[in-house]
Amino acid sequence: MPLPFADRLNNVETSAIRELFKLLGKPGIISFAGGFPDSAMFDVEGIKEAANKALTEEAGGALQYGATEGYNPLREQLAAFMGSKGVTVAPDGLIVTTGSQQALDLLGKTMIDPGDKVIVEGPTFLATIQCFRLYGADLVSAPIDANGVDTDELEKLMAEHKPKFVYLIPTFGNPSGAMLSLERRKKVLALAVKYNTLVVEDDPYGDLYFNEAPPPSILSLSKDVPGSRELIAHCGSMSKVLSPGLRVGWMIAPAELLAKATMCKQFSDAHTSTFAQATAAQYLKAGRMPATLAKVRKAYGERALAMGAALKRELGDAIEFTQPQGGLFFWARLTGAGGKTKDAGEFAKRAINQGVAFVPGAPFFAGEPDVSTFRLSFATADVGKIEEGVARLGKAL
Repeated sequence: MPLPFADRLNNVETSAIRELFKLLGKPGIISFAGGFPDSAMFDVEGIKEAANKALTEEAGGALQYGATEGYNPLREQLAAFMGSKGVTVAPDGLIVTTGSQQALDLLGKTMIDPGDKVIVEGPTFLATIQCFRLYGADLVSAPIDANGVDTDELEKLMAEHKPKFVYLIPTFGNPSGAMLSLERRKKVLALAVKYNTLVVEDDPYGDLYFNEAPPPSILSLSKDVPGSRELIAHCGSMSKVLSPGLRVGWMIAPAELLAKATMCKQFSDAHTSTFAQATAAQYLKAGRMPATLAKVRKAYGERALAMGAALKRELGDAIEFTQPQGGLFFWARLTGAGGKTKDAGEFAKRAINQGVAFVPGAPFFAGEPDVSTFRLSFATADVGKIEEGVARLGKAL
């Protein structure tokens, strides 16, 4: 007899990316599928030193239960970290979450009733689609281009659907790699005020720029748009720049939302690991983050350039893409030129047979999917592997 599972599970399915990983055990396969940082980039010595200091200087706090809102020394360091990026926030103006993924779950729990409209980018982070649908959201997809979400179309959708909130990854988005322009960031803030609508800024990749720094965060720019600060929730993460294994993220939001999110977090995990928080706090306090960021920016920038050049060389006009300026991803579209396939799902199967993996783009769309699109990550392969992997893609096409 089947178990009587909750009806809300009918709205979601397992991650297409996680399912794809089951196919990657084939010897010699080159994977562009994951959204992981390169473990070779982790500052192991710095993290080890920070963990030792946490155990030496604050063992009682690091190994004990802690406040749901977060370990205060880490909240102080995160407030300073955000201050270096133009955001004025007090330590009690943010909560620490178990990765930024938990922040999204808390937003779903606190904000979404079944049937509520929520606007997301098309395409957007797959886990966000799954999370918000789990809570019953009716997702509305806003189109994007190389400069991020189309704010003219976004306004039309906000006026028509009156969403509970708008969710954006404005800086080097997953999967798009797009960077929202300064002009459009300001327009987003104006729209938040005009329609009195919360905007969620998810920013796990903003520090991973290759050359020029991106425009200031939407949260940072809110100081220039009266009334907008109380309509912005900003989610940050240490996962892509320090270590995903620490599971340290944070959320800055209006006080009322933080209070509700903290209450819901009490029900789920009581608090993020205090040992991980104390380690992260010591790491930030030691001042090692700038050097770590410089190292990963250089490595990822070189890999992104190598992948862009290889894609042009090996696939030519059979695909189109915009060269990313940061982050971890290429977002490409099959054109069908020369009679080549336009179906990214079929292309993915052929690619696996050639010993290379990527993620078809369809699952990243909350609305009508573009089945010609696909995502490639350059983060975990060195230049040689990238060139070999893209050559295999050329054979698969």
